[in-house]
Amino acid sequence: MTKQRLEAFSDGVIAIIITIMVLELRPPQGVALESLRGLAPVLGSYVLSFVFVGIYWNNHHHLLHATHSVTGRVLWANLYLLFWLSLIPFGTAWLGQSRAAPWPTAIYGFVLFMAGGAYQLLEGAILAHQGPGSQLAAVLGERRKEWLSVTSYLAAIVLAFVSTWLSLALYVAVAALWFTPDRRIEHGIRE
Repeated sequence: MTKQRLEAFSDGVIAIIITIMVLELRPPQGVALESLRGLAPVLGSYVLSFVFVGIYWNNHHHLLHATHSVTGRVLWANLYLLFWLSLIPFGTAWLGQSRAAPWPTAIYGFVLFMAGGAYQLLEGAILAHQGPGSQLAAVLGERRKEWLSVTSYLAAIVLAFVSTWLSLALYVAVAALWFTPDRRIEHGIRE
């Protein structure tokens, strides 16, 4: 099976996810610039989530660029990833409206954790299909960044009940870790 249909569907779903997030933004009640101050938590959660969705889109693009064909297992793994990504707008809205209260901060992290795990499952399904001797397997290596990310999400979930600011700092740190597209694939795969 070719990968083009999977790419097109995934791009469409991710575009809808971003659209839903931006539609959740409401303008301030006042007309002065100060009116935006009350929206800072909502805007902050939107920016962070937009960055995360952008990171997934970038890395998904690179991963599929390095993929020659897909199987049913890859299709289901991709749908599983899209399911968790589709919950980011919910987590974003709750996080912003609650002004980073413990439970919304933890649930936001849980959605990120599950999306991170789902991305690893997608990588694993593609690697299983392409084989351990594939170019992609050699390029991805031990996948340390992926494991560091999901471990950080778990720590941030627990920290949400101690200090939501530390929890949010971990989410930002993971986003910073992945902000540059995955160079392993970009530089390691020959056309």
